[in-house]
Amino acid sequence: MCTDRRDFLRLSMGLAGTALLSNATPVFGAPDISYWESAEAFQQRELPDPIRKLRKMTDGIVPITLDERRARIEKARRLMRENRISAIYLEPGSSMFYFTGMRWGLSERMFGLVIPARGELAWVCPKFEEERARELIKIGTDIRTWEEDESPYKRVAEIFRDRGLPGIRIGMEERVRFFLFDGIRKEAPKFHYVSADPITAGCRMFKSPKELALMQRANDIAIVAYQATHASMREGMTQDEFSGNCSAAFRALGVSGGVFCSFGKYTAFPHGSSTPQKLREGDVVLMDGGCSVDGYQSDITRTFVFGKPTQRQRDIWNLERRAQDAGFAAAKVGAPCEAVDAAARKVITDAGFGPDYKVPGLPHRTGHGIGLDGHEWTNFVRGNKTPLQPGMCFSDEPTVVIYGEFGIRLEDCLYMTAQGPKFFTKQSPSIEEPFG
Repeated sequence: MCTDRRDFLRLSMGLAGTALLSNATPVFGAPDISYWESAEAFQQRELPDPIRKLRKMTDGIVPITLDERRARIEKARRLMRENRISAIYLEPGSSMFYFTGMRWGLSERMFGLVIPARGELAWVCPKFEEERARELIKIGTDIRTWEEDESPYKRVAEIFRDRGLPGIRIGMEERVRFFLFDGIRKEAPKFHYVSADPITAGCRMFKSPKELALMQRANDIAIVAYQATHASMREGMTQDEFSGNCSAAFRALGVSGGVFCSFGKYTAFPHGSSTPQKLREGDVVLMDGGCSVDGYQSDITRTFVFGKPTQRQRDIWNLERRAQDAGFAAAKVGAPCEAVDAAARKVITDAGFGPDYKVPGLPHRTGHGIGLDGHEWTNFVRGNKTPLQPGMCFSDEPTVVIYGEFGIRLEDCLYMTAQGPKFFTKQSPSIEEPFG
């Protein structure tokens, strides 16, 4: 539904240690070194003891099986029939992985998947990639190839014809790029093209017990990485060293993950600042990120003080915690998603902030859906009447932003059960004890 926050920040800020690109690790804003620190230098930098002592936490992880993926396809077919959609078209990304387990990079060359409401699914693949695709494809044997001087869009139209699809509606997955959609509709103009959200979101919003178990492990690992990073703080460290330490902690725990962090007044920027920062006594520290386990994400924010908090810092932190609690309490089965945002926002507004999205106050929605994407359908936001149902997963993260001073955000993800919401993580009990 929207870009993963961590992906966006990695692209826009080049956070240290979250990715190795061209054998380099980004170091943003360091005053005496280049923007890029070599991977070797980063790896050779002595890690703090709390991180060096970490051990892998990946034993016993149970990946999603092909049988579960086939069951997802059957649910998608049922939703297609209910929504009068003849087929859906996907390109590589989270939805393709969700239904088939297939990972494939995006390029200008079409690699696509058609899931019809009836009949075998079909793949479209560049001819020179066919053998690699056959190694990776685990569901479906119909692979239509196209040579470099041929149109891949004709292959898609052929699939529509061969499956005997009626000239009704084709659902396009939300992340399909326009040039692909445009090429397909020109080759198959008799169809009416609509959003596939009722199908893809209608499946992905509701997590199975196996999905919840993977998300639980991702959250468990993230908390351990956060604790080790918190224990490694030192006076004068940059935000890049802080985030690099956290990425190293995730690697030591056996997964890929990272955070962005902010110090002092820059914690009021909900998604961080590019301004170089060094940690000082009394600074508010905000860290936000997570990791992936078999594709399933965690997303956690902790805010605390390096040193002794002031009364002002403690008061705002406590206000934020009350807002998070209010959102959680409002997350009742059958309640509209917007009720969670309204409950959290009311606590902050009643304290004299806002109103609405005004700063000082809460400038964004209270939470987002989460699963294979860090941000996915649906959201805790005003106007969203979607009723809460078991299996849905969300972040609960109201924020109090005070530009020029600091910001406080506490973020824990929850999942809905028949009895109500449950957090994947233990909430922060106090500003002095961010991890309990």
